[in-house]
Amino acid sequence: MIVAALAVTLAGSVTTVLAPAAAAPTKDSEESVYRGQVEVVRDADGSTDDSTLTGRVFVDENRDGTGDEDETGLADVMVTNGRDVTLTDDEGRYSLPVFDNMTVSITQPAGYQVPLDEYNIPQFHYNHLPEGSPDLRYGGIEPTGPLPAELNFPVVESEETAKAGQNCVIAGDLQTYDEEEIEYARAGAIKDLSERDDYAGCGTLFVGDVVGDDLSLYPAIKELVGETNGPARFLPGNHDLDFDAPSAEHSFDTFRARLAPAYYSYDVGDVHVIALNTVDYPCVAADDSPEGIEDHCSDPEGSPSYNGRIGDDQLAWLESDLENVDPDKLVVVAGHIALLNYADEGSAVHQVDQVARVHELLEGREAVSVAGHSHSIENMRTGDDVEGWRDLFGIEGLPFPHITVGAISGDWYSGEVGEEGYPTAIGRDGGRPGVVTLDIEGSDFQERYTVTGESDDVQTQLGINSPTYRAWFDERREWNDDPVGEAPELDAPLVLDRDDLADGSWLTTNFFLGSTGSTVEVSIDGGPVEEAVRTQRMEGEAVNVGVEYSDPYAVAQQLVHGGSLADRTMHLWRFDLDEDLDLGEHTAEVTATDSYGRAFTDTLVFEVVDER
Repeated sequence: MIVAALAVTLAGSVTTVLAPAAAAPTKDSEESVYRGQVEVVRDADGSTDDSTLTGRVFVDENRDGTGDEDETGLADVMVTNGRDVTLTDDEGRYSLPVFDNMTVSITQPAGYQVPLDEYNIPQFHYNHLPEGSPDLRYGGIEPTGPLPAELNFPVVESEETAKAGQNCVIAGDLQTYDEEEIEYARAGAIKDLSERDDYAGCGTLFVGDVVGDDLSLYPAIKELVGETNGPARFLPGNHDLDFDAPSAEHSFDTFRARLAPAYYSYDVGDVHVIALNTVDYPCVAADDSPEGIEDHCSDPEGSPSYNGRIGDDQLAWLESDLENVDPDKLVVVAGHIALLNYADEGSAVHQVDQVARVHELLEGREAVSVAGHSHSIENMRTGDDVEGWRDLFGIEGLPFPHITVGAISGDWYSGEVGEEGYPTAIGRDGGRPGVVTLDIEGSDFQERYTVTGESDDVQTQLGINSPTYRAWFDERREWNDDPVGEAPELDAPLVLDRDDLADGSWLTTNFFLGSTGSTVEVSIDGGPVEEAVRTQRMEGEAVNVGVEYSDPYAVAQQLVHGGSLADRTMHLWRFDLDEDLDLGEHTAEVTATDSYGRAFTDTLVFEVVDER
């Protein structure tokens, strides 16, 4: 362990309080990992003006975390107290108004890197809460004492964050409830990330529900992300709450103390990433709720509950933040609860009340919204529309892409545990657990989905929807609701008889990141290539729900091994099978092509018999 004079110094005195820094860089690379923390300078005689905070952003040439006189201040860096936003002057200096329970942070500029701790978590903020949090089960923020005389933010130059080409990993819902699930995550998505080396500049952004209500697991989460190969950033979700907080002001104190500010921004390349807090708790009725929403809190019984909402201070910050962002940059807006999503399109709780205002602030910019929360994969393109958005928020067609990135936990770590050491956890959209990566060049991006434990070539899941399957679906659901006797099994899901074909059977393709503009083409036994039909058009209609819109492959596992039910999805395609197919074995070759022209081919072998 290296000891460095990083954490606290006393102004007007030669006395320096030594604090342990993180371990020295452990990875060999062209540019060593920069470890350290924010420099907090205390006034020895306590005479600091407590109405204004001052400090500077400086280039830490000798990487010791202390702002030496000969080290250059960095101009035009955004610094915020969570309400106000200011830019550093030519010497890197700033000043901000002070209020209790504020988080002061900087926006990491492209071409520079803030220090990382030993777990790869960026150190770019300071919580000011003189008396500390109220009595909270998980501790919250310890008393920070008087305002520092100066708060200085070190950075170093970085080739990785300067590159126009960036790969930004967006990871949804780790949501570990215990140590066993920590190990599921380690064996799955964390192992995958530890074997990748393409995201060192942008890093990974975990978009909320980092744990499942037990905030004592944060140290274990830190150990997990210490195994990844880039900065690991977090934003809060509804399972990261201090549920015993007396007010929204303190609802994420433990998250803020252990991981990150509740909201912040950072730059890499030509990208500006905004990490929002979209969870309001405890939820109370608000004057600016969308018209017609009488109860927009998650608990109808009136006990403390949450809602998808952005508070007034955060909205003011967001507006000021964007005013200082080059209009040519790509803006990535991230939150836990999505601005809008498909799975919960009719729920005000599970979307953000202020979505129209956020859209307005981003008007004219290249932008993309990313989120978690719904444990589903949703790739929604500009112009996509569903009924609930119109009814709740007056939104008729998306102004820019909105992506729900799925979940590392998938369907809450449900299903069978495989040899790899983690459950199948197939989601309610039929999608498999994984992460999204935004592959960015300048202000252009392409999204890709990586299924846990698989290569990027695995993008589809095939099945057969037949009358036999549909009858079993109904029977099995009834049995699961009242399990008496022996459970009905779905025998030979890839075998069809003449009655199945006569009464309507079709091939299903679940194209995980499929979207408007994607196509799915099918060839049976090397015959003509024909186009499949998407089951949800996203043209303003209601969500299609039921066995006819289900993913048979997913459901066959879910109704047997537990979990949600994949009876609705925006990324399922249907190809009707000819009722005159010959008896015997057949091979379907399926090519799914995304809106960027990337093609993925999969095959399914099925059999036709005279009768079962």
